[in-house]
Amino acid sequence: MDITGTHDTLTGSAKAPGLHHELYLYSGEAQFLSGALSFIEDALTADEVVLVSVPERRERILRAALPAPDPRVAFMDPSGLGRNPARLIPAWQRWIAEWAKRGRPVRGIGESGWDGRNAAETTELCYHEWLLNVAFTAAPDWWLLCPCDTAAVGAGTVREIARCHPFLLEGGVHRGHEAYSAEPFAWDELEPAPGPSEEIPYGPGDLAAVRDAVASRAAPYGLRRERLKEVLVAVTEAAANSIVHGGGHGTLRVWTWRGTFVCEFRDEGVMADPMAGRRLPEAGSLGGRGLWLIHQLCDLVQIRSAPGTGTVIRLHIDLDPY
Repeated sequence: MDITGTHDTLTGSAKAPGLHHELYLYSGEAQFLSGALSFIEDALTADEVVLVSVPERRERILRAALPAPDPRVAFMDPSGLGRNPARLIPAWQRWIAEWAKRGRPVRGIGESGWDGRNAAETTELCYHEWLLNVAFTAAPDWWLLCPCDTAAVGAGTVREIARCHPFLLEGGVHRGHEAYSAEPFAWDELEPAPGPSEEIPYGPGDLAAVRDAVASRAAPYGLRRERLKEVLVAVTEAAANSIVHGGGHGTLRVWTWRGTFVCEFRDEGVMADPMAGRRLPEAGSLGGRGLWLIHQLCDLVQIRSAPGTGTVIRLHIDLDPY
């Protein structure tokens, strides 16, 4: 967790001259196919490569509707990335970088899986849509179409998604989007922990104690073996970053809520980089990988950071699959 500097970068305007970030609001499969197929047809006419990353049911109907297989149309299965939206941007970065080496213009179709998301996951997914504008500011020019099914996504969430997209596809016309806002992302307050919870302070020399505290509280909920090892790596990274960058100490709280094991770390640091943990680590670099590991190992990560209040990081681990 890089938490030096000020909060300005984290809350700054979202501008991405390298990315044409376009929203496509639709209702039902027929409208989805209409927009997606026209987008792909335009790309192939221009001899561009298209990567499609949509939920499985949408991928099936899109594959069936394509007139013929084409090597310029590739599909990426987002299910392998898990439910943590922070893993999506690195996946796009890998693909864009690969085709940039070949000098090929690229497009993408990226529909997030909104179904079954709880409030915390929905907020983080909205933030991902906003953060795409930050992540690809220096990227090669490319065009990302984001379909969104208004029949499946609540009106409030649609409004949040809309403000993250500078462009809109509507009625077959590509245009600027009046709902887009370059203002800082509007965070909701973190949902308070259910009931009283024990606060566990930590500082230099306490990483083993942090691991022991988490392990003892995780065991009754079935977290064990390899999954528990992964969780302990994540909590060690979170606590270590507090010690190194967050004033030398922090506070840990642990609880369970609706099938999720939650570890919350609070410290006095301020995170300046909104992309910390969300960009591909540089080859050969040994530093700056703490948040990256946390995102790869946890099912959801919530981060709130501001001057005067410090940083809060919540690690969510699903209990049901284990």
